[in-house]
Amino acid sequence: MLSAKDLSKKYATFTVVNNVSLDVAKGEIVSITGPSGAGKSTLLHLLGGLDKPDSGKVLIDGTDLLQLPAKKQARFRNANIGFVFQFHHLLPEFSAIENVCVPLWIKGVSKKEAMEQATEMLGIVGLSHRLGNKPSELSGGEQQRVAIARALVTRPAVVMADEPTGNLDSENAHLVHKLFVDLRDKLGQTFVMITHNDALAQMTDRTLMMQDGRIVNKRTNR
Repeated sequence: MLSAKDLSKKYATFTVVNNVSLDVAKGEIVSITGPSGAGKSTLLHLLGGLDKPDSGKVLIDGTDLLQLPAKKQARFRNANIGFVFQFHHLLPEFSAIENVCVPLWIKGVSKKEAMEQATEMLGIVGLSHRLGNKPSELSGGEQQRVAIARALVTRPAVVMADEPTGNLDSENAHLVHKLFVDLRDKLGQTFVMITHNDALAQMTDRTLMMQDGRIVNKRTNR
């Protein structure tokens, strides 16, 4: 599903990601852990095409993401890669269902079809009763579930999650991680997730530990 080969990234003279290679199978949940400054978020941005490496390549479902022209890369990313961040980044003036519709509207899906798909996805994440609520009317855990539904609604090949529970209390954090496992089991969804929480990382299939821009340890959890 996802293959990265020899990725490196420098800012000025500081090497943030240092010759990293990894493979992620379809339907696998891989967590990336490590201390602050280890290069985790930069690596995730490189894998998702949000940043460009100085060297190396990223293949998603056989497509060389970094070789696509800018417009094609943006279209590919919208259709094939979902993103979930620590902060939900929901549009405050939009309802939950409208927030989830946004990637579909960008893709050119009709309003009626987008609403149907968004309703289905919000049901899958347990928010069928919150379709018309705006972010300010939702709890932190509910807001993050809307963000997850938005990331999943295009049925992407892979979802990149950068500290998706970092802004939640321990109970909601556990529920979000359990949701990822349920979505993998139900939809065959692939996830690459950064977390500082080792207990939550152990809920994933595999953990890669980064330090000083390199993967220094690998652990199978399941």
